[in-house]
Amino acid sequence: MTSNPEYQEANPESDSMTVDDGCRTIRSATIEDLDALVTLEEACFAVPWSRRSVEAELEGNQFSRVLMIAHPEQTNDVRAIGYICVWIVFEEIRFLNLAVHSDFRRQGMGKQLIQEALGQAMAVGCCRGLLEVRATNMPAQALYKSFCFQSYATRKAYYTNPTEDAILMTLEPLIPGPEERRHDRGKPIGSQSTIHTNS
Repeated sequence: MTSNPEYQEANPESDSMTVDDGCRTIRSATIEDLDALVTLEEACFAVPWSRRSVEAELEGNQFSRVLMIAHPEQTNDVRAIGYICVWIVFEEIRFLNLAVHSDFRRQGMGKQLIQEALGQAMAVGCCRGLLEVRATNMPAQALYKSFCFQSYATRKAYYTNPTEDAILMTLEPLIPGPEERRHDRGKPIGSQSTIHTNS
């Protein structure tokens, strides 16, 4: 399954976290959110994950965490306006997918989803983050660099429709947000010898 980390303080004891205006919350997605997440996938990506792929992340994958922001005005048929899917595997957090609906971009939601995922990973002892991003997706790369992710390799022809290289990025050590990392800019990120490049 091809990951789509495209863009376009954590509380692991709670299923939700209030953001920005007090109306929108980040919460763990459940199987009841499947339709909304599939709809968001199809709205955001030329090659979206299949319904079966999204369902597999919600159920049956012990490493997967899916966090979402639901539209605050939707009550019965919940509409997902942003979500992130990560795998927390021992000492690593692997970013598989990040999507924000076009109507709600440039409001900091992508950054808040990343920050929440990083905070949850730190709470269980992760020390390294990994992701791939399209080589031409400069807004996404800028977002990840604001968290001090650094590129370390290129994977040729990784993406399709259109065919495009992937930039592999890593973050080590983990810090939950950009503000906390300002004083660390320019410092080495540590050994890359144990980095896994397979998603």
